[in-house]
Amino acid sequence: MFDQGFITNAINRSAENSTDRRNFLRAAGVAGFGVGAAVLATGGPALAAEAAVAPAAAPSDASILNFALNLEYLEAEFYLRATTGSGLPDGLTTGTGTRGGVTGGRMVHFKTAIIKKYADEIAADEKAHVAFLRSALGSVAVSRPKINLDASFTAAAQAAGLVKPGQKFDVYANEANFLFGAFIFEDVGVTAYKGAAPLISNKTFLEAAAGLLAVEAYHAGVIRSTLYALGIALPSVYTTAQAISDVRDAVDGSSDLDQGIGNASKANLVPTDANGLAFSRSAAQVLNITYLNAAPVRSGGFFPAGVNGVINTSGANG
Repeated sequence: MFDQGFITNAINRSAENSTDRRNFLRAAGVAGFGVGAAVLATGGPALAAEAAVAPAAAPSDASILNFALNLEYLEAEFYLRATTGSGLPDGLTTGTGTRGGVTGGRMVHFKTAIIKKYADEIAADEKAHVAFLRSALGSVAVSRPKINLDASFTAAAQAAGLVKPGQKFDVYANEANFLFGAFIFEDVGVTAYKGAAPLISNKTFLEAAAGLLAVEAYHAGVIRSTLYALGIALPSVYTTAQAISDVRDAVDGSSDLDQGIGNASKANLVPTDANGLAFSRSAAQVLNITYLNAAPVRSGGFFPAGVNGVINTSGANG
């Protein structure tokens, strides 16, 4: 069912502790064996020697999923507070690392019924993503890090030129501000999962990541389409979305990949390259955006105390 190289690599990389490795062995159909016995049963001494070598520098699959869990915590808290007035239940916030609280966030008074329905559905999806990743990771799942949904949005808005220094941007003040806040996150989520896909060895984990990417892409499409429709009556929406896109581009590296939603004459609802493919971001680039910093740092922006897990440092793009 699984070839020797796949099993060896997955055992080495799919988990952060022995419990997760045992869970993987069960999934692979070799439950009841220790790592050494499973290797010997499939490939003998040579493969056992190969398995004894330290894992490659690439992050483990569980490390990658834990990084994703940090992002899902952020999105879930953002959407749940906008739609229900409260965040994740305590039972979905515990785990390894330092558990942090959430600053900011309150219910948005939506004026448009369809936008409220969109927000409700996305909030439910993001909460389900948190529950799913925590279940998949088991005892190595990281806890929710400290999250800021107040000053972080103001800092992002100031960088984009939406408000002047000293002014506050309240992302929960109205449905338009809420949509701009959602626009910051959703495109980043899509590119983060696509960038992580080549690093995941365990095919079960890879399938799960593909499913998460697809849902984030649906979400991004909803947000971008809704903003574009608002722009028909209020053209400044297009320039605001482009300004947010420019900020993401400014902190995540020298390449000009990020895209706005278009303008009055042409829509750009699906940001792709010349081949019609979504682009990728590394974990470091994603952290540049969520930390709101082009420099290599371990905290800031939406995560004032950093994210939990071993993948926690932004890139050097300043």
